[in-house]
Amino acid sequence: MTHTRDALVLVDLQNAFFDEEGLAERQTEIVDAANRLIDAAHAAGLPIYMITTEHSRDESTWTLNMLEAGTGFLFQGDEGTQIVPGLKTTDTTKVEKTRDSAFFGTDLNMRFVNKRIGRIILAGVSTHGCVAQTTRDAFAHNIRATIVTDAVADTRDDYHRTQINQLEADRQATLATVDEIIARWQAEASRS
Repeated sequence: MTHTRDALVLVDLQNAFFDEEGLAERQTEIVDAANRLIDAAHAAGLPIYMITTEHSRDESTWTLNMLEAGTGFLFQGDEGTQIVPGLKTTDTTKVEKTRDSAFFGTDLNMRFVNKRIGRIILAGVSTHGCVAQTTRDAFAHNIRATIVTDAVADTRDDYHRTQINQLEADRQATLATVDEIIARWQAEASRS
């Protein structure tokens, strides 16, 4: 089966992530960019995946740093795990994860295979963590990744720049802006 389609993948656009300095002031900008991508993906008939991080209170899903600190976070049902206000979620598929990569311990790759996804378009937070690890794991699954540079953010701009530059240099991702992605999807739709 040939992988031919794009999918929009929105990573960790949840309240708790935007409580952090460096991201709080970018929330409106990132939500607006994500909504433009969501509208364009809907218009192009492309699948949209809302990736969220949630943990169980019983420590069974905690990461090493959470276990070592004796403190968990992003518990199911907490306000922090909720999608940020204003983000369009209609007709999106939610996938919950417990690690940085959206592929680790989830059925995301199976979903992509079933939907013939050959490239993911990534938006969300944080660039150095969940966005970067999801990008690397997409590459490991032979799925191309494009990071939307004006729809991803990090707590520190130097983390952000270093990660996207490294992923591009390693040829694990291409970079594009929201406008470039929308233009590409519109051009592809007009050809079909």
